[in-house]
Amino acid sequence: MIDLPTVWACILAFAVLVYVVLDGFDLGIGIVFPLLGKEENRASAMNSVAPVWDGNETWLILGGGGLFAAFPLAYAVLMPALYAPMIAMILALIFRGVAFEYRWRDPAHRSFWDRGFHLGSLAATCSQGIVLGTIVQGIDVEGRAYVGGWWDWVSPFSVMCGIALTAGYGLLGTTWLVLKATGDLRERAYVLARVAGITTLVFIGVVSLWMPFLSPEIAARWFTFPQLVFVLPVPTLTAVLAGLLGWGLIARRDAVPFPASIGLFGLCFAGLGIGLYPFIVPGAISIQEAAAPDGSLRFMLVGALILLPMILAYTAYSYWIFRGKVDPDSGYH
Repeated sequence: MIDLPTVWACILAFAVLVYVVLDGFDLGIGIVFPLLGKEENRASAMNSVAPVWDGNETWLILGGGGLFAAFPLAYAVLMPALYAPMIAMILALIFRGVAFEYRWRDPAHRSFWDRGFHLGSLAATCSQGIVLGTIVQGIDVEGRAYVGGWWDWVSPFSVMCGIALTAGYGLLGTTWLVLKATGDLRERAYVLARVAGITTLVFIGVVSLWMPFLSPEIAARWFTFPQLVFVLPVPTLTAVLAGLLGWGLIARRDAVPFPASIGLFGLCFAGLGIGLYPFIVPGAISIQEAAAPDGSLRFMLVGALILLPMILAYTAYSYWIFRGKVDPDSGYH
């Protein structure tokens, strides 16, 4: 018999990971936007993501809507704890999207819209990192309700996660530009990617060392035998991909750093899953306890099995059509 709650947990985890990777690189471009130099560089950077950036956020809707539909208890418990950073993220994404469009149509105020694009990307990224950090460190739950305060999402760990995700998205954005850009923009992207890469790897180490102190269950999962044998591939592969990323940036292999960065995010996501499973609200509510009735999950699964391949196919087709280097003399206007 199919374990429907686990299946839906995997679907939502996949949607969130795809969102983080796809929207992460265009948010990363916004984060480093003021460091790209002349207007031609900024225009080329935006043109590199113009065909795909709004479609990338489809996965955020799927993740949020799927959580509400498949795990309503988790949604009801988590949202009161995260209202402030979630609202900040949504408002930042809205303003960032407006700035993306208006910078082309309102050249008289382009500098204002460029700052809006940068600050919106930065605020959205920090908010997402804070949300992640708050979930990982755990929230106060009694029975089936959140009982913590309005500011519980502010903690050293959650703020550190916000900064760490900013560095990580910066790495995705700069390695995307390495892949897509030419000329001066490509040279700047290489310099920024090296800084972002080192910073991201440092934060991966800090988060990895900090997480076991948040929960005895996480510590047992990572540092006791025989569990250690099963989780050892994650840090091992992380080290391999970190080496591949460094080699690609030093040897200036344009096609290497971006896939290596994606791989690092995937392994970090796997590490989080290993540490938190089987909880969807860490230490309080398991996947099984939070799930909707099997009948509802089964009904939604039919729709997901139809829609997910279509979304994946469209996404892959979009990236295939707009593959290759960006032409600085053409693009989004």
